[in-house]
Amino acid sequence: MTSLVIKGLRAAVAGTEILTGVDLTVSSGEVHAVMGPNGSGKSTLSHVLMGRPGYEVTGGSVTLDGVDVLSMPTWQRAQAGLFLAMQYPVEVPGVSLLDMLHAVSDAGAAPLSDLSSRLQEQAAAIDFDERFLDRPLNVDLSGGEQKRNETLQLGVLRPKIAILDELDSGLDVDGLATISRRIEHATNADDLGVLVITHYSRLLEQLRPDHVHVLVGGRIQASGGPELADELEETGYAAYLPAAAGAVPASTGADPFADPFADPLG
Repeated sequence: MTSLVIKGLRAAVAGTEILTGVDLTVSSGEVHAVMGPNGSGKSTLSHVLMGRPGYEVTGGSVTLDGVDVLSMPTWQRAQAGLFLAMQYPVEVPGVSLLDMLHAVSDAGAAPLSDLSSRLQEQAAAIDFDERFLDRPLNVDLSGGEQKRNETLQLGVLRPKIAILDELDSGLDVDGLATISRRIEHATNADDLGVLVITHYSRLLEQLRPDHVHVLVGGRIQASGGPELADELEETGYAAYLPAAAGAVPASTGADPFADPFADPLG
């Protein structure tokens, strides 16, 4: 059993506090959905968990199976078993997906001797054209193809905990169903723990969560089962927004370190 335990996590960007005390535990085989409006700190949470530069952790702790995650550089967090599927995957001209995965395998504590067979298996499982394996990573791919690419990497690398930041953006209905089934399979076959970040419940109609959390103002304001996502679809987030007149969640400042094409308030 693997557990990612987040306790009282606080983080700031350029002096502005974004996360104001996040408490969350994700364990093997579980799917946790974090939902919230723009500016709530959802994408910041994913970036802090993976150690993206530019974010200052000001309090709290994050452990993976009891080991301090926050003291690790990003590459060590990945080797320890964390995986981030980005909202806007980066294009890497001159480096193919196959080259990248070979490099990851060579650098890992346990090199993947069956890398080729894993690639073929995972590509077939999500209808990912194998001609993309030798193409520059994410270059000239559609949004949906990029998300399939991220899911392929997840299937090949078999992390302990996957953080999925807006996985549904760029996917059509069929693509969303295919990728959701693959991730659902990984939670059962590989005991993958999943933290999925999304604005909308349409992803959760395919990838059914065990737990749903409402993140507003940089902290978890409510938690529940799948029915909470249905409630949010109907009522929105008004009940969880600051009640005081003129109050603004701490995370409404634009993130200067975000992808230029990303939602700056994520």
